[in-house]
Amino acid sequence: MEETPKALRVAVVEDDPRIQQLISAEITDEGHACICFGSAEDFLDEAGSDRFDLLLLDLMLPGMDGLACLKQLQLQASSQPALRVVIVTALNDADKKHEALANGAEAYVLKPDLFEQLPQLLQTRSMF
Repeated sequence: MEETPKALRVAVVEDDPRIQQLISAEITDEGHACICFGSAEDFLDEAGSDRFDLLLLDLMLPGMDGLACLKQLQLQASSQPALRVVIVTALNDADKKHEALANGAEAYVLKPDLFEQLPQLLQTRSMF
């Protein structure tokens, strides 16, 4: 018997409102809920009181960058269920990719490739 995918609650941390809008539209078109944040700090403030299934996290953000946010999430993981994190960035940097994956990110996706990969990322995350 094939299991039915469940709708996900996806958080997007992206400082560019145009990119937020594009990602959000794609996620909602796939049948999932999407909440966007303009900074890592805004997301971390909300993450303590809200539960997300997946986080799409930009690396280059004003204030706290994506790697610092990822490390903060790892510190909180002992008191909360682990959050699945996909780094979404324009930065094609092997060292940053290695650091992100070593700190708990499940994937490192370049922004030009995101819309091609997003349906699969969402499908993978919504099957139980």
